[in-house]
Amino acid sequence: MSATKIGYLVPLDNNLREDNSLPKLPLSQGPNVIGRTNIPVSDKRLSRKHITLTASADGSASLVVDGTNPVVVKSGDQRKKLSSNEHVSIADGDIIELIPGHHFFKYVTLSRSQKRVSNDGATNGELSSKKMRQQDEQDNENGKNSEEALCNFHVSHDKLPSTFRLLRVQGLPAWANTSCVSIRDGDIIVAILSNYMVDIDWLLPACPVLAKIPHVLVIHGESDGTLEHMKRNKPANWILHKPPLPISFGTHHSKAMLLIYPRGVRIIVHTANLIHVDWNNKSQGLWMQDFPLKDQNNLSEECGFENDLIDYLSTLKWPEFSANLPAHGNFKINPSFFKKFNFSSAAVRLIASVPGYHTGSSLKKWGHMKLRTVLQECTFEKGFKKSPLVYQFSSLGSLDEKWMAELSSSMSSGFSEDKTPLGIGEPLIVWPTVEDVRCSLEGYAAGNAIPSPQKNVDKDFLKKYWAKWKASHTGRSRAMPHIKTFARYNGQKLAWFLLTSANLSKAAWGALQKNNSQLMIRSYELGVLILPSAKRHGCGFSCTSNIVPSEIKSGSTETSQIQKTKLVTLTWHGSSDAGASSEVVYLPVPYELPPQRYSSEDVPWSWDKRYTKKDVYGQVWPRHVQLYAFQDS
Repeated sequence: MSATKIGYLVPLDNNLREDNSLPKLPLSQGPNVIGRTNIPVSDKRLSRKHITLTASADGSASLVVDGTNPVVVKSGDQRKKLSSNEHVSIADGDIIELIPGHHFFKYVTLSRSQKRVSNDGATNGELSSKKMRQQDEQDNENGKNSEEALCNFHVSHDKLPSTFRLLRVQGLPAWANTSCVSIRDGDIIVAILSNYMVDIDWLLPACPVLAKIPHVLVIHGESDGTLEHMKRNKPANWILHKPPLPISFGTHHSKAMLLIYPRGVRIIVHTANLIHVDWNNKSQGLWMQDFPLKDQNNLSEECGFENDLIDYLSTLKWPEFSANLPAHGNFKINPSFFKKFNFSSAAVRLIASVPGYHTGSSLKKWGHMKLRTVLQECTFEKGFKKSPLVYQFSSLGSLDEKWMAELSSSMSSGFSEDKTPLGIGEPLIVWPTVEDVRCSLEGYAAGNAIPSPQKNVDKDFLKKYWAKWKASHTGRSRAMPHIKTFARYNGQKLAWFLLTSANLSKAAWGALQKNNSQLMIRSYELGVLILPSAKRHGCGFSCTSNIVPSEIKSGSTETSQIQKTKLVTLTWHGSSDAGASSEVVYLPVPYELPPQRYSSEDVPWSWDKRYTKKDVYGQVWPRHVQLYAFQDS
């Protein structure tokens, strides 16, 4: 039986703001040992047993220094330095410096961290929905397993590229935002922001560094009044660009950030529009990895990730501009510029879509045919033979059974260890019900970002695919999904996992034409495919840290270890010690696997139907939802 949770040590940066790159450390009643064993940093000044924090049921706690280096505790205006074996009482809100001036943590009791507040300032107790209370009670019943699942998801910097993270959600208890991400600043020279929706009036206050970065290129999908508003109000350092859309009904839907630092480039692929609700109220995902500049003697070296990235960027046709990289000089920022970076340590493959009629060698470069091609090169454990598929997304296109078979053929590609094909997997579609939306953190307003009409949702052949959005183990049952994920699984093991901007539509994934010799795609999409591939470990390069691993500096793999990774969900109960030749990689899949099929009473959400049963805010649907701080009339 797990001990009673009392609170957390919340990591802070040097400005005493929450640092989302490090995990919150859960504290149980009784003694809690804190040190290098549970804080993923390489600073040897931290002892493995650095401090012991003993928490009481009422939230009070005492701290004793176990390590050889001093610790500072700041309580209000008082700052007390403690040497080895000294102790002090601490209270909610006190700040601990594990090394004086470094490694800041705030002690936060559970009673404060679990207070849930809705967008309009009302606490859950003021929301009078019986259904919502029942959902919270159900989450609390699962709380022991749920909390342990996400609270234990602590990833060191060098392992981040092998997995992905969820974005923070307002109104959730602290444990549900463990190791999650929010917008942060940095020493950036060029920022390329790719997205569909961009709310400039929200984005600049949320991330003020964007007004100071020398060059910001915003590749967007906006039009009409919103675009005109952006043009009038953008900072002088911004360039706005909407890529060509040669086929009707296409969009620029890719969500990514390419951040150029003096030492390298940070590639981020995520699922959130640049608007307030997407970064605060919804279930979202983000992957990122930093890459260094190439050694001057190896500028011609290429890899699959690099080729895929530059091929994709080349289709966007942005206006070229110049930027100065300190110690390197002026460069033209175009797709070829990214050949200067060493992507050999990439932990994922890119799966992109670009609009067009793709034939010949281009047939397998984009959309579901690219995914098929990459998976066909992979070998998976024999347990994944004929194992099921899951499709999870936030918008449903106009589909038919022929295309669903086409897509599942691509998603089912790959070979077993015995060299035979894995075989076709049976897919399920994870999709919110009307009740899920009604009782969500946003009420019916959440349905505005699940924009599928009744004519697409109510097709009879789809009934066999519907499965529930159940996310108790990540605390996100009421945070409606805008994240898009596709995967092949066997229980809690994953053959592969795709985090992407692509919804379930022909426009996003493409549809084969002309006897399968042509793939027609309408929209731009971008995703990262996480595979259990053999990969090089120890390549923990960081654009914002001065640590340069030796194998990156020399281009050699001698000091790194080749390991085969095993992908699992957070609720996998196997041994983390998979042996010297393999490593377990936990992926924070936000929903339950295997998914639970709809019951006869469940109704899939359609955004153009009328719902008169009031939501948790006393509203009915349809209703007006304002997505931008500036709303064009």
